[in-house]
Amino acid sequence: MVNNYQRHGSVSNAHVGNAFETVTQNYFRRQNGIELKKGYGVQIGFFTAKEHKFDLGSSCPPLLVECKSHKWTAGDLVPSAKMTVWNEAMFYFYLAPSKFKKILFVIRDRSAKRDATLAEYYVKTYGHLIPDNVEIWEYDERKLTAKKVN
Repeated sequence: MVNNYQRHGSVSNAHVGNAFETVTQNYFRRQNGIELKKGYGVQIGFFTAKEHKFDLGSSCPPLLVECKSHKWTAGDLVPSAKMTVWNEAMFYFYLAPSKFKKILFVIRDRSAKRDATLAEYYVKTYGHLIPDNVEIWEYDERKLTAKKVN
């Protein structure tokens, strides 16, 4: 049985997310020659540290990437629960060692109703929660390109 929150036409949301991680790996390999590893672990914390696995990462160059394949909901509504997940990613980036470049890599999804992509909406609405050293990139599935949004 498919729940109301599953991406239309997909086997599961986990499959969608895993496929987008692979797309992201291929993009960084093709565009920048960077080999990213899935489930890249880094020690994070305030007073004590514990390993957190980022979606993708590399030690050379030091890079952490969180991948989000979220889209506007049916009817161009804000996917509020997904925005909470993006905020959580910002928290993990904030705690990660400063030597790493940090990128939230998201699918470009435009809302005609709002005249904005989901990433543009996020930056406008939650920009105060984005650490200075975090970049948000949108990936255009049709053009196979990405651009920095913030």
